Order: sequence, then C-alpha cells, then structure tokens
Amino acid sequence: MIEWLGIEHLFELSGMEAVWGFFTPLIVFAVFAVLQIILPARRVPGYVIDEATGEPRSYRLNGLLVFVIVLIVWATEITGMPREWFYRASVYSVAGGTVFTLIFALLAVLTRPKVGEKGLLAELWTGRVREISFFNNRFDVKMWFYVVGGAMLSLNALSGAAYHYDRFGDDFNPGVFLYAGFFTFYILDYFVFERVQLYTYDLIHERLGFMLFWGGLVVYGWLFILPLWGMAAHPDPGFSTAWTYVWLIGTAALFLTGWSISRGANMQKYTFKRWPDRKFLGIIEPKYIEAGGRKILYSGYWGKARHFNYMGEGFASLSIALVFGHFGNPWAWVYFIFIVSMFTSRQRDDDKHCAEKYGEEKWAEYKSLVKYRIFPGVY
Repeated sequence: MIEWLGIEHLFELSGMEAVWGFFTPLIVFAVFAVLQIILPARRVPGYVIDEATGEPRSYRLNGLLVFVIVLIVWATEITGMPREWFYRASVYSVAGGTVFTLIFALLAVLTRPKVGEKGLLAELWTGRVREISFFNNRFDVKMWFYVVGGAMLSLNALSGAAYHYDRFGDDFNPGVFLYAGFFTFYILDYFVFERVQLYTYDLIHERLGFMLFWGGLVVYGWLFILPLWGMAAHPDPGFSTAWTYVWLIGTAALFLTGWSISRGANMQKYTFKRWPDRKFLGIIEPKYIEAGGRKILYSGYWGKARHFNYMGEGFASLSIALVFGHFGNPWAWVYFIFIVSMFTSRQRDDDKHCAEKYGEEKWAEYKSLVKYRIFPGVY
C-alpha cells in the first residue's frame, strides 16, 4: 500500500528516529510557546471584544521575529538537527501532533464550563470557548496556532526541498524549490501583515476544540505540504528549456495573481473595519449597507464576489498543483482539492453566520448587489 502510494521513503526512519519524529511536534509547540512569551512584541487591540472589559481584546504580536529566528536556526543546523529532518519525519510527526493536539483539546474543553446542549464529543470537536490566554494575556492560544502553523508550513516545505536536493542532486526538480519559495513568501507576507489576522474568521468566530487545535497546528503546519510527500520523490520532469521557462514563469505568475487577490481583498476589509470611511489605497471608495450598528462592504474586491479572497486562494492552490511539472500525478493535486473543498464549505457557513449577524433582510440586500459567492461570473 505504501509503495503504491509512492511514499515509502517517509518510512525509512530507525526505531529511535521514529520516536523522535513522534515527539518532534511537542518539542516544536513548546519552543514556539517559549519564544512567543519571552521575545519582545507589540501589543495591539483586535476586533474581538473582551467580555470582561467590554473593550477590544489586546494581542501581543511577534510572529515575524519568531519566524526569522526559527528559520535561521533551521538553515544553519546549529541545534544538530538536519535540514531534511522535518520532511523525513513527516508521517510520525503528524501522528504525534494529532495525539498531542487531542490532549490539548480535551484540556481546553474539560477545564471550561459547558455551554448549550451539545454532547461531549461535539464540544470536543468544536470547543466551548473562543479565547484562552495565559500569563496575564501575554500568551494567546489562537495567535500561537497562527505562528506555529505558519512557520512550520514554511519549514516543512523547505525541509522537503532539502531532502529532494540531497536525493537527486543535479537532476533536481526546480518546481520543488519554487514550491518551497511559494509557501515561504506566503508565510513571510502573513507575518508582515500579522495584525490583519486579528480580523479573520478563525479568530473572531471559531471555538477552541480539536478542530481548531489540530487544524491550526498539525493541518496547517504539517499537512498543507501533503503534495510534497509524493512529489519530493520525483526528479526533474524533463521539459525542454523553452517549456521549462513557460512552466515555471507561468506557475509563478498564477501564484502571484492568487496572492494579490487574496491579500488585496483581506487588506481592503481590514482597512474598512478599522477606518470605515477611508478610501482603500486612496482610490476605492467604501460603499456599504447599514445594518443596525454594523456595515456590509460591497465595493472594490467585495463588490466582485461575497468571498472574493477565496478565489485568490484557489488560484494560488492551482499554481501549487502545477508547480511540480508532473501534472498527471494525483499527489500534486491534493492541496488544490483540499483548498477548494474547504473554502467552498466555509463560504456557505460564512453566509449563514452573516445572515444571523446582519439580519436576513440586510444580507439579502447585499446578495442582490453582489450576486456571486466566490468566482465572478461562475460561482
């Protein structure tokens, strides 16, 4: 079965290495927690209202500093850990990370008061509370998710590229390195605009259950590189020089198009939430529907589709499917299928939540102005 899947190279660890692989996520979780607590950070208000004070919740942001430090530590191998370790230990780390996040989720649920009529299993999955912090709000669990998951996504992709080069040498696939570059750029961009994440769906609405613990730490950090499990074991696809340029430049252009749509849409919404009457980029006039004390933006990106940022994520994920050059290999398409499925489902949940938040009548008015869900003219 493993050979049929083409991932037998991920099961070559010795017994002791497998144990280390299993515990690698726990070590990573602890190291990142310590770094986030002890390193300097800027403290800023977010969008979420603190129920205890009635004021916007305060967050410490130092993700960029943490990311740069762990990237240097990984690249220089100063801890003695080989650069390809995260990739080689992937399967065992996912198993260990799943166990540890299940334990964290149990603690997060069972130590909080019960809410609603959900059973224990349902509460374990979705959680009971939206916020958990420690050390006088110095350490916020959701921001820890973002920093660990984002940094490990980049490190796992880079580790896979290091493994690939060690294995194939001069016959390496340049698409594997471009793939690692995509995710490293994506995560660097995320940390540069870290404050924008304080206005996203996960931070505002999601509760702290296994779904978010596992999703934020293991899925984001380790499983987003799932295509690389299969594709790092394949050499250069062997295109001609001309087609190699077309393939790599075209794929990079598609990725940047998707990133610019997603980043632009998120930045416009962030700007609108902080400064409702400010023109985005000094050009796009904010147009909105008044819904009680709330406003629904429908200009710029948000006048094209109700979740236009998801289309950007879809384009970026398509570029990742194409970047390896082995277009018929199912492994290359795993991330694309996951992203399209996840955001299509999330869009429907978002619509339901927004109808409750703004009122059915106002949301229907918005839908009449912005008819498409994600892809203008298509969906």
